[in-house]
Amino acid sequence: MTLYQPFLDHALARFQERFDPTPFPIPVGFEQKQGVMRKEEVLTTSYAVKTPQIRQARAAHVQGGSSLQVLNFVVFPSLDLEVPFFGVDLVTLPGGHLIALDLQPVFQDPDYLERYYHDLQPVLARHQADLPWGGDFPEEAKPFFSPCFLWTRPQATALVETQVFAAFKDYLDYYLDLIAAARPVTDSERLAAIRQSHQRYVSYRAEKDPARGMFRRLYGEEWTEQYIHHFLFDHGPLLVPAG
Repeated sequence: MTLYQPFLDHALARFQERFDPTPFPIPVGFEQKQGVMRKEEVLTTSYAVKTPQIRQARAAHVQGGSSLQVLNFVVFPSLDLEVPFFGVDLVTLPGGHLIALDLQPVFQDPDYLERYYHDLQPVLARHQADLPWGGDFPEEAKPFFSPCFLWTRPQATALVETQVFAAFKDYLDYYLDLIAAARPVTDSERLAAIRQSHQRYVSYRAEKDPARGMFRRLYGEEWTEQYIHHFLFDHGPLLVPAG
């Protein structure tokens, strides 16, 4: 079972069509990793590309048979752009599916939200008809999500293969249009604010990564922490402003 392979294939193809990306270097030891969970073999595969507008678009794809399927896909825009992050968590466990799709905001002020999310609201409404709200999530997480956060817990795999896939395509296309239309920020104060927002986002995602427990059981604590902090949410490029 490779439930999320079509999602990954579609995203990589769309990046290729729109931006002609180049490979983003994946640290040695993180390209692939095998383990065992519930007596099933589990394979984690990493992917990463970059473009002039995108400093990193990366995916972690976990395939563990019918009881464990995960795709975590995040796009980090260039530090001179105001566009949101693209963040996707698609998780299948024995109890069902956990689906999170969002364009996660760099800023939360009303003007920013109106500019980047007004035209996404109808897309969200259309998909919520088949993918209802998945319930409460932590209060501390709310600053990192947008008004168009699609969070749902479908029980049927068929819904993931059809409705979730359709929502994923729509959100990705909307995001790629934003990236293509974005113009670099030149104001030094705004650039500093963008960098600080990226730092907060990366720090929060690394600290709260829900996959930490799964990866530790599969691959041990040392590998897991290195993978989270040096590939999934690498803080290093944000520490020193580009000169």
